[in-house]
This record gives sequence, structure tokens and C-alpha cells, in this order.
Amino acid sequence: MGEQTVVHLVRHGEVHNPDGILYGRMPGFRLSDDGAKMAQRVADYFADRDVRYLVASPLQRAQDTAAPLARAKDLPVAVDERLIEAANTFEGQRWGGKGGILSRRSNWPHLRNPIKPSWGEPYVDIVVRMSMAVEAARQQARGHQAVCVSHQLPIWTMRCAVQGRRLWHDPRSRQCALASVTSLHFEGEVVSHVEYVEPCGDGGNGVGA
Repeated sequence: MGEQTVVHLVRHGEVHNPDGILYGRMPGFRLSDDGAKMAQRVADYFADRDVRYLVASPLQRAQDTAAPLARAKDLPVAVDERLIEAANTFEGQRWGGKGGILSRRSNWPHLRNPIKPSWGEPYVDIVVRMSMAVEAARQQARGHQAVCVSHQLPIWTMRCAVQGRRLWHDPRSRQCALASVTSLHFEGEVVSHVEYVEPCGDGGNGVGA
């Protein structure tokens, strides 16, 4: 067996977003009060785990989610731009209701190709940058555990790639709840298996090949 390392991909907690904006990479979106509680639950989940390296997306919601774990483990929070949310043409718009994304005719041309997808960053590009971020974290934590705080689509796309699934998908099918943990278990440089847990919910525990 090779060296055992675990890289945990943590989705940020709930965001304060009363206007229902598709915020994407926009600055200034912090965690809600419930999101802050989620972040603490994540820190509690890792309390007895051998976390030696902590890194997060530069966006505020990811940094806020990493903060309680940083305090608990007395670790700095490194920043990796490759963990950032996927780029999206609809950023700054409301998703539903009157004036929402689907009600604007000017948005329709961006919806022509769900496989690419035509409205945002290509899935293959997400996999490339996430793979590089995960490998950097694995190198930093070799023989121990690393935590990478990121966002739903990048985490789910990375998991699909690791497990040999197609990258294009129905967003409703993603198993990546708020403050969830997707764990990549490495033997040497190879992922041996993937685990998924929801420290803040009951939807909870699943293991993939």
C-alpha cells in the first residue's frame, strides 16, 4: 500500500442572500447566521482528525467557513484561486420569478448547450484546476489530511471526474449539500475511494468507488 493521505473537499455554509441573487464569484457574500453555525459544525467534525493543511477559495463565504477550523487546529488558511466558484454568465441576476434568468430572452442563447455548458466555465476546465488544487493539498499534507473549502459545482465536478462519471449533469442530482464533506482517500498518488458526509444534516453518509 502507498502513503495514505486524505484530501477533504468542504462546501461552504449557507450564505446571507435575501435577494436570491446568483452571486457566483461576486465579492461580499458572507455566511448567514445559520451558515456560521454550519462552519462550526464542520470544525467540530474535524476535531479528532489529523488535519495538517487548510486551504480555501478566496471568496468570503469559503473563508468564513474555514475560519472556525483554522482556530480549532491553530492553522493558517492558505488561499488557492483554483478552488473558486465556477464562472457563470448569469452572475448577479436572480434565478427565479419575474425578471429572473429564465424569463429574460437575452439569456436564452446562453442555454443552448448544457453539455459544455454554454452559460459558464467548461466542466473540463473546472476539473483541470480542481485537480491541480487537490494535488497541491495532497503534497502539503502527505501522510496526513488536508481540508479544501470550495463550492458546490467545482466539488461535484471533481468527484464526477474521480469516479469516472460524465461531467455534464442535472444540477438537482448533485450530492454536495451545504457544509458537506467529500473526502478523497489517496494511496500514494492514486484515489482509492471517495466518502461523502453531511455534518449538518441527516442526508449523510455515502461511499463511492
